[in-house]
Amino acid sequence: MAMASSFSLSSLRYADGLLVAGASTLTAILCESLSWLLIYRTPTYKTLRSSIDRASKKLESMKSEDLKESSSSLSSKKSSSKSKKIDRVEAGLKESSRELSMAKFKSGAVVAAVLFVVFGLLNSLFEGRAVAKLPFEPVGFVMKMSHRGVPGTDPTDCSMAFLYFLCSISIRTNLQKLLGFAPPRGAAGAGLFPMPDPKAS
Repeated sequence: MAMASSFSLSSLRYADGLLVAGASTLTAILCESLSWLLIYRTPTYKTLRSSIDRASKKLESMKSEDLKESSSSLSSKKSSSKSKKIDRVEAGLKESSRELSMAKFKSGAVVAAVLFVVFGLLNSLFEGRAVAKLPFEPVGFVMKMSHRGVPGTDPTDCSMAFLYFLCSISIRTNLQKLLGFAPPRGAAGAGLFPMPDPKAS
């Protein structure tokens, strides 16, 4: 009887984790559908993405040629001209990335609102409960996140927020790759929070 009760409690805990993972998957699908509706299908996005892809390939080719030429005995004048062309392509690539970032801002705000609502709903359902068991004992700062709001001292108990965070990142990233919605290769700073340009400092 005790074993049956233990199995039942264990199954319930796994069920909570599966529910959170399922909710994260459905949310990712909803978010990507909204993103497609608001941005991915628009001519502006398609044009900018195509422009970034072309500029990235051109830049890689030019840098590769420049590297070969710099190892040979070519004039500094020709090398300087090549560097200026590379700088122009880089500037165009950064500008296109900036425009893509602004174009994605509207869908980003809607997606953020959806994530906020879903997280709030799940948090109200699973507040103060462990929804999964981690297969390892997390270190310091990770445990602060994974065990946040969960009663007890078992460090392998995983909170809803931590599991939802992990699922959201992994599922949405892979879903974007699967659907072909991943950021263009040359637009590392094309998200809502672009990375600073190291040359600017």
